[in-house]
Amino acid sequence: MRKTSKKHGALAFAAMLGAGAAFAYVSTQQVDAADRKAPPVARAAPPSSGAPTPPPSAAPAVAPVLPFNAKLTSADIPVAGGGVRAGGCSGSLIDPHWVITAGHCFHDVNGVRVGGKPQYTMNVTVGKTKDSEPGGTTVRVVDVRQSPVNDLAVVKLSAPVSGIVPLTLVETRPAPGQRLEFAGWGSTSATVVSSSDHLKRGVFTVSKVNESTLDAVPVVARTVENSPCHDDSGAPFFITDDGVTGRLVAIEDSGPECPQPGTEILARVDVVAAWIHQQLSS
Repeated sequence: MRKTSKKHGALAFAAMLGAGAAFAYVSTQQVDAADRKAPPVARAAPPSSGAPTPPPSAAPAVAPVLPFNAKLTSADIPVAGGGVRAGGCSGSLIDPHWVITAGHCFHDVNGVRVGGKPQYTMNVTVGKTKDSEPGGTTVRVVDVRQSPVNDLAVVKLSAPVSGIVPLTLVETRPAPGQRLEFAGWGSTSATVVSSSDHLKRGVFTVSKVNESTLDAVPVVARTVENSPCHDDSGAPFFITDDGVTGRLVAIEDSGPECPQPGTEILARVDVVAAWIHQQLSS
């Protein structure tokens, strides 16, 4: 889901793709003579030195990349006139029990932002950079708190997410020229709207600071991989020193059609930081 300046509306449809399975087998009834091997020749074991055999060295652990990122997906969003559709958003973990995202990701059948118990199922996956990766945590949204001043919401999870350091909130006014990293799960196609199967990343700079929003422009030419598209609503714009922890400055609200040039409109976190802390402690 993502607001744009064109008629695609505030929310985008996500394609529901099925996955098939394939298999193959090899007959063992016929084996080419060239593939047959002679019996192994017994060889004497080398003399023991008496020292214990060292265990095989373990492969170094792979450090997680931006584990605080969150992918939000739904398959039963009601539509006017009856029926349901699929849709998605992006977000980030700001507390073991809470994720922050765009307010318009939660709405009624008329597209009006609403809080409280979600009107459709929204699943949240945290701690992965690809759908195919093992691990990660998937939970549901059970409560929505809509910001009183900008298009931003904090959502409570059905179970806490452990083992991940949440983003901290930047509570000071951003400055023009500040560099921010972007990470989201939005579409990677300008024509087919569907959440990505991998985390997208890019770098932006703040071009203007407004009352409750930021204008941001990309550092390099836009592509569908390095800038927000549909289903990137709520994606974090943050600062990180190690690629594992970070500080949240703003979230994605709206922007140009992907991947056209233009300015991204972000909801500032600092102007609602006190309100967010109140929600997290309630």
